[in-house]
Amino acid sequence: MAQMYVDERKERFKQKRKFTEPIKRKIIRELTGEQWSPEQIVGKARKDGETMVSHERIYEFIREDKASGGVLYKNLRHRLKHRKRVVGGKKIVIPDKVSIEQRPEIINQKQRFGDWEIDTIVGKENQGAILTATERKTGFLLMKKLPKGKNAKALAKELFFLLLPYKDHVLSITSDNGTEFYEHKWIAQKLNTDYFFAHPYSSWERGLNEYTNKLIRQYVPKKTNIY
Repeated sequence: MAQMYVDERKERFKQKRKFTEPIKRKIIRELTGEQWSPEQIVGKARKDGETMVSHERIYEFIREDKASGGVLYKNLRHRLKHRKRVVGGKKIVIPDKVSIEQRPEIINQKQRFGDWEIDTIVGKENQGAILTATERKTGFLLMKKLPKGKNAKALAKELFFLLLPYKDHVLSITSDNGTEFYEHKWIAQKLNTDYFFAHPYSSWERGLNEYTNKLIRQYVPKKTNIY
């Protein structure tokens, strides 16, 4: 009896994870339209309670498409070309991060001016970058070129001067977990604001900023030199 129950659960799991045509269409749409990674696609589906295959299976699907002459892989940042891991390299951990889960509900409602989403647009071969700050309620955008690229200290100073004229209207800042935001505590202190980090692989949690960056990319392609 117990074995029958286990077998039944396995069968339900297989059915739930079946790679159906609707799932394939959803993956293709989010790869090509949203420019999301497989990890982001799976994370969003889980958040919404939707059925989705694993990110490993999505990568396999992309490889199969590439082998048959498809171009889905071109929507991946690394285009299936994985970098060699640096032996002895240390993973940088950002200390004292405050999760987006602790962000007040009023920020999610977009009913006040002063809640910002920030990100970077990186230039060719990771040389140089553009810092973007988008106000959540209005979509008001501020941009600043970063000659030193994603250097955390340089970025923090540039962000401070970028938002300084609006200091009375910097109620919160939300970013992803990139190491360029290592100096978040300094930023929060200088601007007297609250700073939150989105979940990893969860770009939709900063949807407005992500969408804005995609629009900017139409004029600043990925191979553009930003110095």
